[in-house]
Amino acid sequence: MARYIFITGGVVSSLGKGLTSAALGALLQARGFSVRLRKLDPYLNVDPGTMSPFEHGEVFVTDDGAETDLDLGHYERFTGVAARKTDSVSSGRIYSDVLEKERRGDYLGKTIQVIPHVTNEIKDFINIGDDEVDFMLCEIGGTVGDIEALPFFEAIRQFSQDKAPGQCIFMHLTLLPYLAASGELKTKPTQHSVKELRSIGIAPDILVCRSEHPIPDKERAKIGLFCNVRQEAVIPAYDLKSIYEAPMAYHNVGLDQAVLDAFQINPAPKPNLSRWQDVEDRIHHAEGEVNIAIVGKYVQLEDAYKSIKEALTHGGMANRVKVNVEWVDAEVFDTVDPAPHLEGFHAILVPGGFGERGTEGKIKAAEFARTRKIPYLGICLGMQLAVIEAARNVAGMPEAGSEEFDHEAGEKRFEPVVYHLKEWVQGNYTVKRKVGDDKGGTMRLGAYNATLAEGSNVARIYGGTTIEERHRHRYEVDTKYREALEAKGLQFSGMSPDGRLPEIVEWADHPWFIGVQFHPELKSKPFEPHPLFADFVRAAIEVERLV
Repeated sequence: MARYIFITGGVVSSLGKGLTSAALGALLQARGFSVRLRKLDPYLNVDPGTMSPFEHGEVFVTDDGAETDLDLGHYERFTGVAARKTDSVSSGRIYSDVLEKERRGDYLGKTIQVIPHVTNEIKDFINIGDDEVDFMLCEIGGTVGDIEALPFFEAIRQFSQDKAPGQCIFMHLTLLPYLAASGELKTKPTQHSVKELRSIGIAPDILVCRSEHPIPDKERAKIGLFCNVRQEAVIPAYDLKSIYEAPMAYHNVGLDQAVLDAFQINPAPKPNLSRWQDVEDRIHHAEGEVNIAIVGKYVQLEDAYKSIKEALTHGGMANRVKVNVEWVDAEVFDTVDPAPHLEGFHAILVPGGFGERGTEGKIKAAEFARTRKIPYLGICLGMQLAVIEAARNVAGMPEAGSEEFDHEAGEKRFEPVVYHLKEWVQGNYTVKRKVGDDKGGTMRLGAYNATLAEGSNVARIYGGTTIEERHRHRYEVDTKYREALEAKGLQFSGMSPDGRLPEIVEWADHPWFIGVQFHPELKSKPFEPHPLFADFVRAAIEVERLV
C-alpha cells in the first residue's frame, strides 16, 4: 500500500509546487523507494488540450495519449517514471464523469452534491494504483483559498481520514516576502496561509518556504511555533541557477529526511545521489557554449515551449556545453528577409503549434537553415512547414500549403502538401476523424512506432531502425508528394509501420536538417538526453567551431 504526500500551495501561485514535487520524488527514488506523481487541477477545462499556450503553457502528452499539465513534464524529467492518463485530472473531468454517471442513473435517483459525490470521485481517482508504488505524490493546483479548489482540499482531507494513521502527510509550499525598507523577512503571509489550510481541516506536516534571502533559524522556529510544525520540518527553498540543482538543494536542507521522519521511517535508507551530482557537474562545468534560435509564435511565454527548452539543456549536458536559447518571433519576418534575425545562431529549431499566424516566418526560417547549411530541427508543425518550403522552393510547387491554413481559401488554388489526418492505425483498430469533429482529444495522441530508413541520419542517431515517440497533431504530410520531393533530395527517412504516415524527413545533402512529426522533447531527461537533441546540439557545436 502506498504512502501519500499531498502538496499544496499558499500565499501566491507559481511558487514551484511542480518542481518541488518532482525533486522530492527524485530524492525518494535515490533512497530506494518507488514513486508516482499526480496533478489535480481545479480549472473546469476537461484537460488543457484546447487551452492556448498563453493561458496555461505547453500541453504535455503521455504515452497513452493524455493531454496534461506541464508539471507532468517535470515529474517525468526528474524521476524517469512515464506519466499516464491516471496521473492528471481536472475539475472539468471530475464533474464530467459525475454528470455522466448521473445521466446513466448510477446514483439511483439521489440528489447529486459536491459532498459526497464529487469528493468521492476525486478520492477514487487518487486511489488508482495504490498498490503499485511506495510513495504517491499528489500536487493540488492553485493556492489554498481558491474557491474552485475547495472540493479537492475536502477530498484529500477525507482521504487522509479514510486511510490508516500515518499513511498520509501534507506538505505546504508558501512564500516569505522580503521587505527591503525594513530589511525583514515576513512570516505573517505563511501563518495566514496555514491558518486557511487548518480551517478546512488540513494540518501541514511540512512547510516549504520560498525565499530570495536566507531564512534565519529564529524565523524558522517562529514559523514552526505559530504553524504547529516542527522547526526541522520548516524547509527553506531558495532560487537556483538551474532547476536541476533542486534535488541536491532540497536534500541539503533536509526535505527528504523531513518526509521520512513524518512517516516515522527509521532508520532511513541512505541516498545514492550520484545521478544528480553528475547532472550538476555537467551544468556547472560546461566546456563551451552554442547559440540556438527557437523560431515560434508563443515566444512571449517561455512555458509554451518548456519541454523543448529543457530538452536543449539536456542536449547540452550530453555534449558538456551550455546551450544559449533565444526566442525569435516568427511573425517578425513573415514578409521580410529573415537573415538579420537568424544570422549568428549555430542552429535553428522550429517547434509545433496551431494556426496560420507566423507560419510564413517559420517557412523562411526553414529555407534559411537549408540554404545556409545551418542545423535545423523541425518538430510537428516545424516539420510540415519544412516540407512546404521544400515543395515551394525546390520541387516547383509555388502554391504548396496546408489544409490547416487554406481549407477556407475559397477560390484560391493551393497544393495541399499537408492535409487533415482522416484516419490512422492505433493498436488493433483504425481511428477516423473529420474536420468538423470536436477539438478536444481528437488528435493523433500518444506513443506510436516508426520505422527508419537504413543508412539515414536518423537511423544513425537512434542507433536502430525502430523507434517509439509521442504525437500530438491532426494534420499530416501527404505521401502522394513523396516521390517528387525525394527526387529533389528530401528523404522521407521515417514512416509509420504501415508506410502511410510520414514521421521524419531529412535533407540528404545537408549537414543536419531533420523534421519530425512527433515530439521528441517529451521523452528527454537530464540523465538521459533524447538522442535527437543530443545530436542536434553536437551539430551546432560543429558550426560554432567553424565560425
